[in-house]
Amino acid sequence: MSTRRPGDDHSRPRNNTPSDAPLELRLTRRFTASAERVWRAWTDPQALMRWFGPAGTQRVLLAETDVRVGGAYQVGFVTDDGQAHYASGVYREVEPQRRLVFTWAWRDTPDDTSLITLELTPAQGGTDLAFLQTPFVDQATRDGHETGWTGAMDRLADHLASAV
Repeated sequence: MSTRRPGDDHSRPRNNTPSDAPLELRLTRRFTASAERVWRAWTDPQALMRWFGPAGTQRVLLAETDVRVGGAYQVGFVTDDGQAHYASGVYREVEPQRRLVFTWAWRDTPDDTSLITLELTPAQGGTDLAFLQTPFVDQATRDGHETGWTGAMDRLADHLASAV
């Protein structure tokens, strides 16, 4: 028989940060496009079909959005290893061309939900995007998302550079 102490929770890995604060991912990027174009790239299904996914994405399979507080979205893509990946969530905050907050969960791990915040700020020659995703169940998951989102930002930059 095992003895459990109050507060013991072995169902989720604990963060290895000194403060035990939630693991987060922060990225910033300047795009040479207006805030309106960057916003549309994140919210218009036709635009998402052209760029969404990490580096090595072979094609985007699905992009559906209902961009309003409480509205849902889903995206799907195939990576270069032939694997299909799907994610979905619900919009929590919608401030056109300024701020978009939504939940994020992979179809195969729906209980591991995180929150993504996008903040757009007009900048010299374009738009600054501040990206925040939190929490993550462990450091490896956070690091995997960093690789994925960094590649996605590169794909977004290419899309915005080529879009009319």
